[in-house]
Amino acid sequence: MDIQDYDLVVVGAGSGGYAAARTARDSGASVALVDQGPLGGLCILRGCMPSKAYLASSDAMYDAQQVSALGIRVGGAITADMPYIAQRKRVLVKDFADYRIAGIDSFPTYMGRATFTSPKEVQVGDGTVLRAPKFIVATGSSIAPAVLPGLAEAGYLDSDSLLELEQIPKSVIVLGGGYTACELGQFLSRVGAKTTMIIRSGHLLTDTDDDIGDELTACFRREGIDVITRAVLQRVEVRDGLKVVIANVDGKEREFAAEEIFYALGRVPNVEGLGLDAAGVTHHPISGIDVDLQLRTSNPDIFAVGDVTGDYALVHVAIYQGEIAARNAVDAGNEEADYRLITAHTVFSDPQVAVVGATEKSLVRAGIPYVRGHYEFSEHGKAMTLNKTDGFVKMMADPTTGEILGAAVIGPQASELIHEVIVAMNYNATVEQFMRIPHLHPTLSEIWTYPAEECAVKCGVRGPEDQMIEVATSGTAG
Repeated sequence: MDIQDYDLVVVGAGSGGYAAARTARDSGASVALVDQGPLGGLCILRGCMPSKAYLASSDAMYDAQQVSALGIRVGGAITADMPYIAQRKRVLVKDFADYRIAGIDSFPTYMGRATFTSPKEVQVGDGTVLRAPKFIVATGSSIAPAVLPGLAEAGYLDSDSLLELEQIPKSVIVLGGGYTACELGQFLSRVGAKTTMIIRSGHLLTDTDDDIGDELTACFRREGIDVITRAVLQRVEVRDGLKVVIANVDGKEREFAAEEIFYALGRVPNVEGLGLDAAGVTHHPISGIDVDLQLRTSNPDIFAVGDVTGDYALVHVAIYQGEIAARNAVDAGNEEADYRLITAHTVFSDPQVAVVGATEKSLVRAGIPYVRGHYEFSEHGKAMTLNKTDGFVKMMADPTTGEILGAAVIGPQASELIHEVIVAMNYNATVEQFMRIPHLHPTLSEIWTYPAEECAVKCGVRGPEDQMIEVATSGTAG
């Protein structure tokens, strides 16, 4: 048995694990990486990068189909060349992966499944044991198993297989309404599949605020996507060459038939087979590994970051956690993660959705008073000129101090627009300070000044020039 000793062993070489390894090495530690491959991580290989490559094509196709509203005449049908789209995606993914692998190769890297045999040792495959006083687990997540009766027998697409398609089915049923379902479901619709989305809740993006979810649902329906809400899935059957989903919708059984099914009902943390019990690490097959704000598990010498913790399936969060865990592991630190802003996120649907800080749902649930400002893109000059008028922005603020508590946008370039509020919140800006920031005209970003002004009026707080804004409206929920 080959035994190797290191200061730190990182299990998993995706975004979180790689960030942890780099940070630890920069602190002078000897670090080994373990991964069962393929190298590159979920984001690069089967997540962010390939999906956004696909969306770039379908968004461009949709925009081309809408250009008549801008006075542009296009002759002939606009169609999707799926073999080319898939090949373009493969080239991009390979470039991203090659760059990441070059970084991984700068570490001692052991390929194979890692299993803890004790709190201080992992075995890799059959022949190598790695010993270290500290470990970081960053094994990510996998697509949740299909549990709907008949689905496995009928066959289905998941996000992995969908991103390898070179031919689009004529019709698709999407099971799920989260970000993956929304992004790739809309992609399928735009490149030619008659698309039906079946969801349990009353709108897409269940976890977001109702006004955001309702707006996206309405946009999808206007685009021709059939969104079936308040549906409880029952089973799947195959009839006459079609896959049939049977669901209870508002108390009545209904059937939906399509050539293909896209299963998009979440992911589960990769904890199976890690031997976490032998390491004294508390975990659950659905919620993943329990960690504190220092990213320590129930064994204080073992840390966990990224999707395997089950909390935030966001690459930038995994990187942030990896860096904190590494510093705490090799420098005996007690640094804590601050999730107030780092969990800002976006959904690359069209219109896009982006959120930072507290949502209205979370504020109401916590009993925190707030004021709210809101403005529609349909009333915004630059959005009108672009013919991109779906959606709105909103901002929530503390009614006493005026500090911005959170913001959300559904509309054009939401993933870019949200950064302005992230920066403001990073410096604990008030809505009155925000509304005084110069904004160029006409731009999409100036839309934020309107909800900020509305909140400031409702707050009546003293601004940086110590001038009181007249209170025109009062209340906690705007």
